[in-house]
Amino acid sequence: MDLANQITILIINDIKVRFLDESFPRIAQCLNTQSDAEIWNKPNENSNSIGNLVLHLEGNIRQWLISGIGNQEDKRIRDLEFSERGPIPKEILLDKLNQLGNDCKSVFDNITKEDLVINKNIQGFDTNVTSILIHITEHLSYHTGQIAFYTKLLKDLDLKFYGDLDLNTLNN
Repeated sequence: MDLANQITILIINDIKVRFLDESFPRIAQCLNTQSDAEIWNKPNENSNSIGNLVLHLEGNIRQWLISGIGNQEDKRIRDLEFSERGPIPKEILLDKLNQLGNDCKSVFDNITKEDLVINKNIQGFDTNVTSILIHITEHLSYHTGQIAFYTKLLKDLDLKFYGDLDLNTLNN
């Protein structure tokens, strides 16, 4: 296998870990600690509820990855992600997250080294597939952190994302 294929596989596999093994399960864990009312609570008009953030992530990832790279129809109506007041039940949000994970995996599994340099226009931005992958990973991580912070603030919980790992281990 040539170096470009190896690098592509490494990048895609790491992105899949960030999405499917870290962020999506962490968001689901946060949702599962809260009632529907808590999920849709907005602390003020300049903040988003956790429910809004889940809808926003679904819209963004579907537009940039599923449509942008996976060539599915772009049906996003971004304003609705933020104007929704719910409560859309947590079970529906969890189903949306699960389906999004399956759809993401399908697109990730079909990206080739040749795809990484293809130019795209997404949400009015001229970009390329490599940049899209960086954008969606960063964007998902950013909002996952917001959801975790808000959950900790509301529930006074240690979410134990790293379980019993010793994070004080030094590099060799």
